[in-house]
Amino acid sequence: MPEPGTLAYGSGGVLHVMVDAEHYRIDPADVQALLFSGRSASVLQIRVVRGGGAPMGRTTIEGYAALNCTGQAVALHTRAGSYVIPLVSFQRVTRGEAASAPLFPLLPGVTG
Repeated sequence: MPEPGTLAYGSGGVLHVMVDAEHYRIDPADVQALLFSGRSASVLQIRVVRGGGAPMGRTTIEGYAALNCTGQAVALHTRAGSYVIPLVSFQRVTRGEAASAPLFPLLPGVTG
């Protein structure tokens, strides 16, 4: 079963998703599309790529966030697992009213 995680508000309206040692982000434009249009939001991760020169950061899509079927929660699906957060808590973090909120792991086979 996945570990519990945290959703946190960051500078510029970026949302940070932290699960165990993994750190993801959701950009403000994607958050707005999720909340106002119901479109899925990309969950991004900056990966450090080491090559012949200096390490470089590469942003990759590592999952997505979407409203659940009832529209009362946001389901986040990442490489680290699947999580759910009540829509009210997600909105409070998005508006900066709350610094963070817990993510609740979904049981395997439950799509939220």
